[in-house]
Order: sequence, then C-alpha cells, then structure tokens
Amino acid sequence: MSKIAVVYWSGTGNTEAMANFVAEGAVSTGAEAEVIPCADFSADKTADYDAIAFGCPAMGSEELEYDEFQPMWDEVKENLGDKKVVLFGSYSWAEGEWMDNWKADADETGVNVVDTVICFDAPDDEAAAGCKALGAELA
Repeated sequence: MSKIAVVYWSGTGNTEAMANFVAEGAVSTGAEAEVIPCADFSADKTADYDAIAFGCPAMGSEELEYDEFQPMWDEVKENLGDKKVVLFGSYSWAEGEWMDNWKADADETGVNVVDTVICFDAPDDEAAAGCKALGAELA
C-alpha cells in the first residue's frame, strides 16, 4: 500500500478543499493518505512517504505563499528524489501563471512532477474530479 502525503497551505479554504479531494482520490485506490498543513511538514518527513502532493494558491503577483509555504517548499524540494509529485492550487485573478512558475522551479530542481491541477476560486466538479485523479495517479 502506498503512503501519500498531501501537503498544503490555504488562506480561504479552497486549496484545503482541493487537498481533501486529492487524499480522497488516493484512498479510493487503496493508498493511505495524510493531509498535512505545510507548517507541519519538513524535509526530514519526505522519507516517510512514497509520493507527495503539494498544494498552494496563487498569492500576490502570481507567487507561492511566502511566509510558510515557500520556505517549506525550498527546504523539501531538494529531498524529493524520484518520488512522484503533483502540484495543485487555486487562484482568483490572472491566468494561473504561478503554477507554470512553480512547475518550472520543480523541474529545474529535478522534482518528478507527474501532473498539476489548478482551479479558479473554489473547486467545482471538474476541479474536484481533477484533484481526485491526482491522488489516484500518486497511489
């Protein structure tokens, strides 16, 4: 059985809802999934999981949340090795460029990003299905 971490930061609850959908998708395939606020995750915990989902909404000028999520991401990304990783999050303006930038940063570091999902505001049925598919893909 795969053990999946779903690590997220959420300001309005939209990305937290997405995290729960990702976990639901992983569990539906028989995996064990743990939903973890980013403040409770660190590089030394990466070895405890077979795959990891990271969720963060767009903040400021199309960037990751900078007080908690960005420092955690910067610490963790170097320790991911060849683990399967998915990225997800919500946005309320612009075109979702923060996800392109985040994925490019992951790619430059050698992170094995297998998929991404973004949604505008709260996850609708399509975004919920996409998040569940992310979880299943990690399992």
